[in-house]
Formats: sequence, C-alpha cells, structure tokens
Amino acid sequence: MPNRPSKAQTRAQTRPNSASNEPPEVVDPRWILKALGVVIALALVCAYLAVCGLFSYGQWQLVLQPSRTVAKTPSDVGLTSTEVRFGVDASGQPQLDGWWIPGDSPAYPTVLMLHSGQGSLSDALPDARLLHDAQLNVLLFDYRGFGRSGGQHPTEAWMENDAESALRYINDTRGVPDSSVIAYGSGAGAALAAKLCTEHKDIAGIILQNPDGDFEARVRQDSRSRMVPVGLLFHERFPLADRLHTLATPKLVITSTNGKAALDPQQIADPKMTVELPPGQNQPALHEAIRRFLDTYLKPSALPVKP
Repeated sequence: MPNRPSKAQTRAQTRPNSASNEPPEVVDPRWILKALGVVIALALVCAYLAVCGLFSYGQWQLVLQPSRTVAKTPSDVGLTSTEVRFGVDASGQPQLDGWWIPGDSPAYPTVLMLHSGQGSLSDALPDARLLHDAQLNVLLFDYRGFGRSGGQHPTEAWMENDAESALRYINDTRGVPDSSVIAYGSGAGAALAAKLCTEHKDIAGIILQNPDGDFEARVRQDSRSRMVPVGLLFHERFPLADRLHTLATPKLVITSTNGKAALDPQQIADPKMTVELPPGQNQPALHEAIRRFLDTYLKPSALPVKP
C-alpha cells in the first residue's frame, strides 16, 4: 500500500508561505555610492603608487642618455690605443670596456676620464685627443649601461662604483699611484670625479669641463615628475657643488656657456683655476689652460717636458 502523508505534513504543505508575500529587500543607494567611491579611491591610490614606482625605476632617464653605439675608435682621431676590460663582477667577468691611450712616457701623469653620461665613450674622443696632446696617458671607458660595457642601465651608484673600478685598474694594472692621477669629469662625470677625489686625497688634480650635477631642482621642473614626491623618490642627484666647496684637490674648471654657469666659481674651494670659453671647440685655448694647470699644480718631476 502506498504511503499516505500524515496530517502534519498535509498541514505544512497547505500552509501559506508568509515569506513569499514580503516585499523584496531594497539596497540603500547611498551604500552603493559609498562602495563605489571606496573602489574608485583604491583604484586611484593603486594608480598613483604605480606612477611613483615607474618614476622611481626609470628616473635615471631624466638625467642620463646612454648609447650602446661606439661610432668611432681612437684610430679615427689619430690615437694609438689598447682596448681594455676590467671591473670584474661576482660572476668573475669584467663589466667595463674602455681604451688605454698611452702618452709619450708611462711616467707622465694619467688622466682618468669620466664622461658626461650622454652617448658613449666614442663621443668623448675629442677631449681624449686634447688630453693626449698635453702628453698625458689617458684611460677612457664606458660605465655599465653604455657602449660595450655590461649592465642594463646606468645609475649614479653604479657609475660611482665604476669610477672606483677604473681607478683600481690604473693603480693595480698600470702601476700608476694616485699621486700621478688626474681625474677628468665632464657633465655628470664631474660629480663622479669630485667624489673620487674626496675619497682619494692623494689624487694629483681634477679637471672639470662644463661640469654638471645637482639634478634634483632641474628634475622638479620636468613635466614627467610633477605628479610625484620628487624629494622622497629621486636619488640620481649627482651632488657637485657641496663637494667642490670643500675639496682641497687642485682644480681646473673649464666652462663654455652663453647662460648661467652650472657652478659659481666663488663657491669652489682653493686651489683652483677657472677658464671660461665661448661655446664650441676652442682647442688652442683648452690646451693652454691644461698646460698652465699642470705647470702650476703638479709636481715638476711628474710633468712631461713641454713640446
């Protein structure tokens, strides 16, 4: 016999569903607006943090323009040279590529060239020629991220380390002591040369050609950085003025500009020589300034005989 439902089950099935007769619950529109506002605010915060992160990672591009192209070699400007590699990293591989350009005698002073951070070492060959013509040995090299050197892209910290590696190469491989080294810096390389001299007091002299640095104020004016807290995020500063204000190393500062000079000569500590030239290459005047600097501040025993 089939099972018949009990009286209780029958009553439950026939009892009207009071809940189905209640009106549906309505969400307060103000709550929806508040939730939407929170979502938008979080999205804006994430977007702003992303912008800050991109600025922090790519800020080097605001002050440095490296090139992997080495368009010329020393032979193209009439110089004899040897290609050198140094700056061994943790893998045991040299990371820095450059040229050793010997002078007339290994006993003559050696110039450590720290180029401007624009292009590659081949763009600095005219200056290397000028220094060689002053009967100086020259080491010209590319920082990491430039030319044929290793690395992905340059930063101030890496470039400072590379300058140290170049000085060690001159000391250890070429057997040249700091007292016979002249640090040469152009553009942003001037800040690197100044730092090197503050940490190696025996370096004989420093030559700065169109020195540049202290980039934070300039970066603040860049439209790409107006949305971010530059003071907190920017660290590619290349400080220069403060270092030169206290640096006791003999200095030759060569500027050629129509506008305001990057440095106030009054803020550069003695001993110093300053030379201002009209824009463009003025090789005879540059050569004469370098010769006067060498004659004035380097030890006579370290100087080559004038041609």
